[in-house]
Amino acid sequence: MKDTDATEAADIVVIGAGISGIGAARHLMDDFPGKKVILLESRDSIGGTWDLFRYPGVRSDSDLHTYAYEFKPWRHRSAIAEAPLIREYLDETVRDFGLADVLRLRHRVTSADWSSAEARWTLQVTATDDTGAEHTKTIKTRFVFSATGYYRYDAGYTPHFEGRDDFRGDILHPQQWPENYDHSGKRVVIIGSGATAVTMLPAMLMGDGAAAHVTMLQRTPSYIASQPRFDNIAVKLTKLLGAKRGYAATRLKNIWIDFLLVSTLRKFPDFGRKALRKWTLKELPPDIDVDTHFNPPYAPWDERLCVTPDGEFFKALRDGNADVVTDRIDRFTENGVLLESGKTLEADLIVTATGLVMQMLGGIQPTVDGRPVKMSETLLYRGALISGIPNWAMMLGYTKASWTLRLSNVCRLVGDVIRRMDTNGYDIAVPVVPEGLATTDLLDLTAGYMQRAKPELPRQGTELPWRMHTTFVKDNRLFKGKLVDRHIRFSVRDSATAGLTSVASDS
Repeated sequence: MKDTDATEAADIVVIGAGISGIGAARHLMDDFPGKKVILLESRDSIGGTWDLFRYPGVRSDSDLHTYAYEFKPWRHRSAIAEAPLIREYLDETVRDFGLADVLRLRHRVTSADWSSAEARWTLQVTATDDTGAEHTKTIKTRFVFSATGYYRYDAGYTPHFEGRDDFRGDILHPQQWPENYDHSGKRVVIIGSGATAVTMLPAMLMGDGAAAHVTMLQRTPSYIASQPRFDNIAVKLTKLLGAKRGYAATRLKNIWIDFLLVSTLRKFPDFGRKALRKWTLKELPPDIDVDTHFNPPYAPWDERLCVTPDGEFFKALRDGNADVVTDRIDRFTENGVLLESGKTLEADLIVTATGLVMQMLGGIQPTVDGRPVKMSETLLYRGALISGIPNWAMMLGYTKASWTLRLSNVCRLVGDVIRRMDTNGYDIAVPVVPEGLATTDLLDLTAGYMQRAKPELPRQGTELPWRMHTTFVKDNRLFKGKLVDRHIRFSVRDSATAGLTSVASDS
């Protein structure tokens, strides 16, 4: 690794060029045309999740009219879209809004150190050139916007399986899917019952390279609902109102439909169970028992509801080359998986669709005046600003709505903070938690990867402005009116004394 002494200055650094980071860079460049914005991406291409994951059928579980940006209409006919279409949309966004000028690919932030004396973040960045050589760079910036997602990119979660080394076939995790892997003619066992498994099962049975048979092996069932791949109402609204207004109308329609559906299922869980059971029963072949394989022990939306576009998951079951097994694994064998029931599932390929490893801030460990920040000891102000960490925002989306619906509100909050600093000559803005504020968990799903990470996650308060909701309609109300209040402390640096010459906050 080659070191360099070069130091670059910026006003705002956005870390991560996935869908959130690209959107944040566009918002902030539009709000502050006179400021220098830099968009850093550790990988050699943009797209985040939609470029990292390459497993068969990888797609969004949310409709793209709400998952896409408010400022750029989703024009493709597919409302539930595969990764290549989403990557194409993000490429267009970068091109249409001039983001290539501020984008730095193969730039991985390794450390972030705040100095109150300088009122600056010092980012150490490992940059990789076209030859593969690495060198270090230093970037000093007034403000950091972290759009790094919520999970580790270098490793997914795989539990220990007894006898793993005995299996003579391939074992793959969806997060590390090899490029051009050929699964044609293979007997496949997918371990898992979440969105990834529900996506992969039908995808692996499509086309000339179809698998011979695919089994989804689950310990616990999930709720799975069919949703049309194409939004015919969206097409009609676009023809009637034009691309921009038609998109806005479709977006509003879908926001409210999703909110009413989630609210109804949460408020009336028994009704939700019965309705989902009825819909599922209509889709299943007669030899698959709905109460064994599609009757989760939890209420609807305690975990995310899995979506299958046009019922393709159920169609694969009806076609006869796929099935679902609900059991526990005893061990792997040479030829497959031995279950606790004594049954063996023969396989040539085992897919461990067993989840993610959550990670905040892309694994960056910030320090504030030399003190490492422990994220589990922080609270989030409006789910975006981190208590005790100056001039730093993070993008956290929704668990019960499209993740990116929150982006414009988070960017508006950041914009208000920066404008307040500029107007009053402040250098530092830091959220300060009021004494005695009761706290609660940040996320409200019971998914395994969230439960495993709970001890390391920030928390939120039980009162405004230290809380967030997990659906857009409710959370959006928290962003009405004045966003910056007395809980954000503004101050002016004093480099001579390495301290603050004045402290101010809004009343």
